[in-house]
Amino acid sequence: MVSAILWDMRDPRPHVDEPLALDLLNTRWMSPEGPRDLLADTAGLRCWLQTNDLADRCTADERTRTALVRAREAILRALTDGSFDEVNEVLEHGRIKRRLTAAGPRDEPEVPERQWLAGWLAADDLSRLLAEAPQRIKQCDHPHCILWFYDTSKNGSRRWHSMTTCGNRAKAARHYAARRD
Repeated sequence: MVSAILWDMRDPRPHVDEPLALDLLNTRWMSPEGPRDLLADTAGLRCWLQTNDLADRCTADERTRTALVRAREAILRALTDGSFDEVNEVLEHGRIKRRLTAAGPRDEPEVPERQWLAGWLAADDLSRLLAEAPQRIKQCDHPHCILWFYDTSKNGSRRWHSMTTCGNRAKAARHYAARRD
């Protein structure tokens, strides 16, 4: 029984551990069977929340799933079209509350409508990434990949979300094409 529970919680996506905004975009990916969407149902939402340590702060229900999909679409449009209106609409659902504590200043998100917390956190993360280094936010360069990553390479020249998958596929395709000529 325990192994079945662990299997259900395993994140099936090919690329995880990106900043929250990009990890949200990566809930859609291409598999050998075709396009996949982790947020197609609340079970996938629960998996995403667990992967991102949000399961104790967010409810895995249909309202949260709907709000998170809206946030994902807003983030995607912001990065692909430069349209920030929808991200700003998501950000309207919350704010940062600043507090002074014995340990020093502390920023706490305040999102009154619980279903918007995960999406708001992702939109807030996007604003942080854009403020720090927008040129480091990249979509995988492989023509059949739709995944995103934050380029942490020293010179910012990374092209693929993963060298072992998309990078090797691109190199193999170039090699095959060169041998045919």
